[in-house]
Amino acid sequence: MNTYHAIVWLDRTEAHVVMFDREHIAAQKIKSRSTHKSTGGHVGSHGERHARGEVASARGGHTPGGGHNSSDQAYYHEVAEALQGVHEILVTGPAQAKEEFKAHCARHDKQIDQAIVGVVPSDHPSDGQLVAMARQYFLRHDKMQGQA
Repeated sequence: MNTYHAIVWLDRTEAHVVMFDREHIAAQKIKSRSTHKSTGGHVGSHGERHARGEVASARGGHTPGGGHNSSDQAYYHEVAEALQGVHEILVTGPAQAKEEFKAHCARHDKQIDQAIVGVVPSDHPSDGQLVAMARQYFLRHDKMQGQA
């Protein structure tokens, strides 16, 4: 379905891609194939385990910005592929996956990155709640852009 708007709710295990226009809604669920499960939070001592920058990147523990280096690039690419042709995308979800997805798109899927108009936190809404959230967001966004 080629639509103007889409909302993506994602965490590190699955994504809900909901594309919609005035009359139609199409939802798709994409699962990560990664066997790595993020444990979340910092556990143990704050010594070598939580180094930052190049040292941590070489070990695979943290990204230079300080986040955990546990993103699944193939998963994020699959989500980006599902969004091809969408003009405006709202990305939402809990924790860090939404920012990791945005960063992935900035590096690897430039067209999708340019279509992302917002990244906002949310818990675990239903697909209907996602569409309602997106419609409200895009209405405000379009008014700010002078497109209402």
